[in-house]
Amino acid sequence: MLVEVWLVWCLLFLGHHQLSSTAPTPHEPCPSYDRSSKYRTNKQLSEGRHQLPYQRPVERCRKFQSPVLENTIARLRSKIADPDLFRLFENAYPNTLDTAVLWTGFAAKNGSGLPYSNLTDTTDEDLAFVITGDMYVLPPPESNIPLGTNYAYTRNKVNPPYDRKLTFDCKWELDSLASFLHISSEYHNATGDMAPFTKYQWVETIRVILDAVEAMRTATYTADGHIAPSGYTMTGQTNRATETTSNDGLGNPVKYTGMIRSTFRPSDDATIHQFLIPSNMMFARYLETASAIMEKIQTQATDPAKAQEAENLTQRMRTMAHEIRAGITKHGIIHHPLFGPIFAFEVDGYGSHNLMDDANLPSLLSAALMGYVSPRDHVYLNTRLFALSEENPYWMHGPVLSAIGGPHLGPMKAWPLASIVRIMTSEDGSGEEVREELKALLSTTDGLGLIHEGVNVWNAKDWSRHWFSWANGMFGQMILELENKKPYLLTENYQ
Repeated sequence: MLVEVWLVWCLLFLGHHQLSSTAPTPHEPCPSYDRSSKYRTNKQLSEGRHQLPYQRPVERCRKFQSPVLENTIARLRSKIADPDLFRLFENAYPNTLDTAVLWTGFAAKNGSGLPYSNLTDTTDEDLAFVITGDMYVLPPPESNIPLGTNYAYTRNKVNPPYDRKLTFDCKWELDSLASFLHISSEYHNATGDMAPFTKYQWVETIRVILDAVEAMRTATYTADGHIAPSGYTMTGQTNRATETTSNDGLGNPVKYTGMIRSTFRPSDDATIHQFLIPSNMMFARYLETASAIMEKIQTQATDPAKAQEAENLTQRMRTMAHEIRAGITKHGIIHHPLFGPIFAFEVDGYGSHNLMDDANLPSLLSAALMGYVSPRDHVYLNTRLFALSEENPYWMHGPVLSAIGGPHLGPMKAWPLASIVRIMTSEDGSGEEVREELKALLSTTDGLGLIHEGVNVWNAKDWSRHWFSWANGMFGQMILELENKKPYLLTENYQ
């Protein structure tokens, strides 16, 4: 599953000193947000046609408090004219900090990872545990929160093996590593602060990432026809084809292209062809931006050995990013009979390709959003037209919502997340595309006032996940970008 960059980014950008954890007193238990947000109430309804309820927990029950966030909501109150649109923003934007930050604290001394009882046992390294809304995955050992149970563990065979007491699941998804590079770059660009990259084990982590992905760049066969060693294999006993792989865990064969194999997609679904183009785009893009941090470490290092190591890693990062880009250009651009040259979703290096797009990020639609290409790049524009058309097998359309879906939820389930990305990548000067998507999004909440994971395009009451932090966070980010780039759209009525 994609590391939810926006969620953790809230914690990093707002700063630990600006945030305060809140908890109810023992005599005032808080209701379960998972239960209370599932049902519509008739209290504090917005004044628009959709009459959306206020869905924030009472202040004492919010998991995190941020004056910066509250000030942002207050600022937007006077800028968003439509009452339903503001209510959806008011509910969605703070949803992560309100509900999903289960623990904050500090790393234990000497990296012991043991629960601690007082601050004398800790360092000054901030830690936080943010859930996705459905799984307690990888809580820091210091939190003393038990790891969630993965009931598929005994049915899966993964190599290299992993310790289920330390790791919830082990699906090789390239985007997860790309997200670490992304959040590193975003934090550095926003703050200029180098301390997290030099004081802790960031350099060592980059080396581990590079070694791991290098092992997944290999072809299936050696030059003499043997099976080449693979950095990862996985098979699963399941009734869903998307939960396992072919060829005893190797996946479908590939040739060397310079790209990195990804056994699974951001949606947790297995790839058909292992060179997943959106994930390779994301990894190359943020490998480039993170290399600037490594270069700065090199120039600031006083130890010649550390300076040399950083220089070598900088060069390695940039070379790999260049090779991935070259592989995408050579193997990942396919001529479509209607749209001309477009990016394929997956390729294998032999010439086989999978033409589709998926709502989960990274997607082909999000290529411009992540900065891999210009939003006016002609191949991207062709790809965007394809992804938002019936030529895309996972384009779902109906009276409730027309947006990209994916095999994770299956046919007829469109993802509001894809509509949000469509808005954020729109270059329509008239603003009409954004207006239509905003109206559609307001109609997809089934009166709950939160962004769902997927919605039946013919039945607004048939949805998955009433509480989906990822999409809620992206909705908030989208509104802030509209405020910055197209503020006039926030002054309009979407009833």
